[in-house]
Amino acid sequence: MSYADGWAALNLQMPPRVPRTEYSADCHWQLVSAVTGVAVGPETPEAIRQQASRAFVRAWNYDLLWSTAIAGSEFGDLRTDMGHAEYAAGGVDRRDTVHCPFTEPEQVLAFDPVAAYGRKHHAELVQRFEAHYEANCRAQADLVNMTGIYISLVSGLIDIFGWEMLLLAAGTDPESFGRLANRYSQWIQQYFDALADSNVPVVMVHDDIVWTSGAFLAPDWYRAWVFPNYRRMFAPLREAGKKIIYTSDGNYSAFIDDIVACGVHALVMEPMTDMAYVAQRYGRQIAFIGNADTRILLSGGRRQIHAEVQRCMAIGKPCPGFFMAVGNHIPANTPVDSALYYNEVYERLGRR
Repeated sequence: MSYADGWAALNLQMPPRVPRTEYSADCHWQLVSAVTGVAVGPETPEAIRQQASRAFVRAWNYDLLWSTAIAGSEFGDLRTDMGHAEYAAGGVDRRDTVHCPFTEPEQVLAFDPVAAYGRKHHAELVQRFEAHYEANCRAQADLVNMTGIYISLVSGLIDIFGWEMLLLAAGTDPESFGRLANRYSQWIQQYFDALADSNVPVVMVHDDIVWTSGAFLAPDWYRAWVFPNYRRMFAPLREAGKKIIYTSDGNYSAFIDDIVACGVHALVMEPMTDMAYVAQRYGRQIAFIGNADTRILLSGGRRQIHAEVQRCMAIGKPCPGFFMAVGNHIPANTPVDSALYYNEVYERLGRR
């Protein structure tokens, strides 16, 4: 685990090994137990689970830890509950409640986030970001920490309206839906302004703008209503000298150029997004994180796992800002032996 290697990669100063991060692996309790020797599971007291997770992160030599502070809870009760499928160990995250406070697309298109959620006190937002970042640093000191925003724009609209009402409204009147995106970006700007004024050096901007197969709205809609807002939202971060890391699930290959043009310093991507294109076109300009296919760890054998790590290394290793990671996540149903072998191959191939 090395802050030095993670920070060097973010600054495009090639470290002697490929740095790495992972998602959810530190809550895969069977894997955590195998790596750390600490017997831990979903029913283990939280304090022990946290200690075991931290020990796992150190053992697997993370150089950067993905984290955001601002999520859908900012919306209070005026948001859609889409429920949640079983994902975490023991199914502790399963939720069957489904509720949407919006019944007509016209309600969505007329929605005013400022009127609904109000304005926050700037100093309090700054303090929240700094407290979150400092807590992350206390928990894991020797790696690159961050704070950030999960509900940056499209993800915020998904959280408020849910997929059904969002798609219905966007299909009913794309231009009015774009104006709604503008109103939302004006409301969320207060969080970006607070991040800019915080003493946090690295910020995560999360926004799920696509599906696994790609864009769920016309590409021209994104270029008219999403990326111009990104440029305005990110401007104070860049002016303040923050390192901006951008994450979207799914396949955003069609929008890589647009996102880079908005001023980000790093991209986090799942295996659907074309990492080879990122490396070829921007490998000396930005950092990037990814993108081994978690499905290969779930169901592949050692030969397939080795080939997948080798694929990622062949693409990313020549680039100074490449971080290795499995995207999307190493969930609790991943075979422990497969995860351990993945790590073994990473350690063997990660030296430059």
